[in-house]
Amino acid sequence: MGSERRARVARLFQSRFGSRPELWARAPGRVDLMGSHTDYNLGYVLTLPISRDTWIAARDNGSQDVRLHSANLGEDDCFSLDRIDQPGTTKWSNYVRGVAGVLASEGLLMSGFDGVIDSTVPLESGLSSSAALECATAVVFQALGGWSLEPPRMARLCQRAEHEFVGVRCGILDQYSSCLGQEQCALLLDCRDLSTRPVPIPFGIQVMICDTRARRQLTGAEYTLRRQQCEDGAAQLGIAALREISVPELTARAGQIPPEVYKRCLFIVSENQRVLDAAAALGSGDVESLARLYAESFAGARDLFEICSPPMIDMMQAMLAAPGVIGARQAGAGFGGCMVALAETGRTEEFRASVLESYRKATGISPEVYAVAAAPGAGLLPQE
Repeated sequence: MGSERRARVARLFQSRFGSRPELWARAPGRVDLMGSHTDYNLGYVLTLPISRDTWIAARDNGSQDVRLHSANLGEDDCFSLDRIDQPGTTKWSNYVRGVAGVLASEGLLMSGFDGVIDSTVPLESGLSSSAALECATAVVFQALGGWSLEPPRMARLCQRAEHEFVGVRCGILDQYSSCLGQEQCALLLDCRDLSTRPVPIPFGIQVMICDTRARRQLTGAEYTLRRQQCEDGAAQLGIAALREISVPELTARAGQIPPEVYKRCLFIVSENQRVLDAAAALGSGDVESLARLYAESFAGARDLFEICSPPMIDMMQAMLAAPGVIGARQAGAGFGGCMVALAETGRTEEFRASVLESYRKATGISPEVYAVAAAPGAGLLPQE
């Protein structure tokens, strides 16, 4: 599959730019196994960098121009490294421009290049297609510039690009997952000190992505409102971030903040503890605890944080009714997109077939359901 993809992208590069690529960069998407919206509250996330990834086939073009083609969208864009403060004509190219702008502000040498972008991370689905593109872009500039960034610094710079150029005040989860992935492991990420601990995926548990095919727009008002409510709640409680308070402490002080803000805070504080509990349960293969924690997370996302759309409710029902299911929950920011399930390894085909049929029958929409594995972080693909 990888060789077929490389050959297809190489042919496309040849047809667009009249030459062969000289390097291949890749960066994975990610799915949160536990920890919705905890990252910008400086809490914990159990994240899985996944085997769906973004590639950039690139070649130094000897100029200051970055000329891009998106294989997925069939679109082109071009900008100059001498002027990267203007938004592009296509939304996706702004992630590339943003990374270039941040790297330039750090005084890092950059070369113009021709690039074909090819991604197996579905767009606007909650699997961090934007972060995968940002991190793959940073790898290209790094390789062509002859300098090297440690993965944590690369992640922080890519996060800055999304904040400053794209205008999404995302937490560090997406970029950190894409830069620091490890094969066969989830990562327990502390979003305050940016430390990580690998959590091996036990034999017998398969991570399944269930795409509702209901797309999201994270620059929309609902995501921004949830973040603002969390920040308001922390400020009214006199703490720097919600990770600094426990559920009993929050419950005892419920009268100090507005009811809706309290609901948002209760979800985050509870979810933060669930991340730690889920990491322990995954590490020991405790499937009963995982099932309970997943159910609690989804109930909180639906009733307290209110990020569940009708297609997500239908998908949840389809996942929980499928043979071999261990647990199921929301993924990413919510409001549609992908969801995640843990299934018994030997029953993934049964699980997939059941979810496809049940969700299609309930909604009239054909979803996508597929297994993913833990993937290494952003870097160069080996030359063939």
